[in-house]
Amino acid sequence: MEDIRIKQNIDNPEELERLFRDDRKAFETAFAGIWPEISEQPLARFWKARLDFEKREEPHSKVKKRDLISLFITIIIAGILVRIPDILGFDEKNTLFYERNLGLIFFFGLSLYTFITRNITVTWKLIFLSLAFMIPCLFINLLPYGANRDSVNLAYIHLPFMLWFIYGVIFIGFRMKDMPARVDYIRYNGDLAILGGLILIAGVALLAITMGLFSAIGMNAESFLMDNIAIWGVASVPLVANFFINNYPSLTNKIAPVIASVFSPLVLITLVIFLASIPISGKNPYSDRNFLLLFNIMLIAVMAIIAFSTAGISSAKPKRFNIIILFLLSVVSLIINIITLSAIVYRLGEFGFSPNKSAVLGLNILVFVHLTMIMLDLFKVIFRGESHTRVEKTIVRFLPVYAFWTLFVVFAFPLIFGFR
Repeated sequence: MEDIRIKQNIDNPEELERLFRDDRKAFETAFAGIWPEISEQPLARFWKARLDFEKREEPHSKVKKRDLISLFITIIIAGILVRIPDILGFDEKNTLFYERNLGLIFFFGLSLYTFITRNITVTWKLIFLSLAFMIPCLFINLLPYGANRDSVNLAYIHLPFMLWFIYGVIFIGFRMKDMPARVDYIRYNGDLAILGGLILIAGVALLAITMGLFSAIGMNAESFLMDNIAIWGVASVPLVANFFINNYPSLTNKIAPVIASVFSPLVLITLVIFLASIPISGKNPYSDRNFLLLFNIMLIAVMAIIAFSTAGISSAKPKRFNIIILFLLSVVSLIINIITLSAIVYRLGEFGFSPNKSAVLGLNILVFVHLTMIMLDLFKVIFRGESHTRVEKTIVRFLPVYAFWTLFVVFAFPLIFGFR
């Protein structure tokens, strides 16, 4: 949300210079978009002249060599980390290795790329990067493994979410109180997920075509391609997507508004039909454990869509239709959340506490509080004419609460429940 930060600091030359140096391409794109609104400001006219002059000096936009080198370095490192089971010769434990470490590799690669491209050399930040991944890596790999150890399995599941928050701190430049930067991070994740998905689909198609071509000439290259190319390709997908987002913001900054305008109404219709079909299906989350799990997965997915969509409408001129859709989506989500909470409480009374039920209960209580706050803010935006920015602030202010919860589940649950 560079455009909002530029507006907020249009009389602050030091902050504008910092924003420019942090992400030059994003700054130029955002400045061009809001120029008609700030053209009367003396400092804005200075920046317009400065940016136009630099464009005349360098008419063809080129990707920085540093960014390309950083991309190749991080891809190589991520690929080597993914190949550790093969390198060390414990192929039979591949599943366990990836279950524990795939999230670490994924977010370490993104964090390392951010450090290199932004030329971050401050000592305490480098120490933070090292400890933020070294401590979870040691802890998660020293936990005893077993099919019935629910607290350990919960640590595996929650670790990527905890790392997502750690990467968020790095992404926003350690500016913990910068709310617009947090909103930027939410929108960036929507762009990363969609662009990464497109790159993955293209990669799978290319791999299939390559195997087909070799098969046509009588050569079986499937084993070689899967072991040496595909695994490196999967490791590089988030890094390549991140590279495009950073270097070609004009191609990617429209993704979040599309989610808000198109995808959110479709999700709302689907959820309404789903809830209406439950009585007909004869299933309910009170007696069906798997159905309760589906409710929780659906709730988390809808919360993510609400967050991405809110970031989308904040990056463009918000339409009343989009706000109403988000309000209705939050209402339906709250209904799902209430059903889920009541089912969890019922199962606690029937079967008692367990690591799984405790984790699900804690998460659903947090989601209930957060959803209620979001719904009330959306109501005020629609019916009281308040600014939509209050919704995005409510979303990002609650992120540290989720971060502490994931931290607690990863490190405390295995100790509290005794590795069972």
